[in-house]
Amino acid sequence: MAGHSQFKNIMHRKGRQDAQKSKLFGKLAREITVAAKLGTPDPAMNARLRAAVVAARVENMPKDNIDRAIKKASGSDGENYDDIRYEGYGPGGVAVIVEALTDNRNRAASDIRSFFTKSGGNLGETGSVAFMFDRTGIIEYDASVASDDAMLDAAIEAGADDVASSESGHEVYASQETFREVAKALESKFGEPRKAALTWKPQNTISVDDETGEKLLKLIDLLNEHDDVQNVFANFEVSDALMAKMGG
Repeated sequence: MAGHSQFKNIMHRKGRQDAQKSKLFGKLAREITVAAKLGTPDPAMNARLRAAVVAARVENMPKDNIDRAIKKASGSDGENYDDIRYEGYGPGGVAVIVEALTDNRNRAASDIRSFFTKSGGNLGETGSVAFMFDRTGIIEYDASVASDDAMLDAAIEAGADDVASSESGHEVYASQETFREVAKALESKFGEPRKAALTWKPQNTISVDDETGEKLLKLIDLLNEHDDVQNVFANFEVSDALMAKMGG
């Protein structure tokens, strides 16, 4: 489970940065629309759409907004978004993956490149750092849903690859191929998860000093604040003291 704590810290920081609900809802709606357009508009039959809807519910996005975003996918006047992955190195040689949905590739690439450059890093080609991560599914539940042993037993029975349980909850990992089946099996047993999505999980992490860590966290902040950016993943660890200082 190397990198688990930092992975979670980055996700929690993202939640706080996106405290402006209008911006957050806009990103969630964009993902819902794209997911519905790429597959069927039925969340039960479309794993990506299901994950997007679950994420929206966790953030208390109104049902009307969710329904509107799904319907928008079938409209002829809806914007067309490109699903793009950017990869590069941040300060300290840390690998960073950025997932974006944009209606303007040139703008997105230019902005993201400038963020990397200003932070002392550099944007690379697609595939330049992805080999250092595993593309895997994650299903999250609150700790109160089940004991560690009960969740582990259920995850093994469902065909999951790994489980990490802590005070903050249970994280179940499954391969891309088995993700949907594992998620459905756990949902039938424990109810709807607080998160179910495909993610980039670092194979190993780099410990960085506080000075480098501060630059990295500022880069991630900049990326997450951009309207086109949906998710940011990186393979580094920083001290608890720095996380506390940076509000993480």
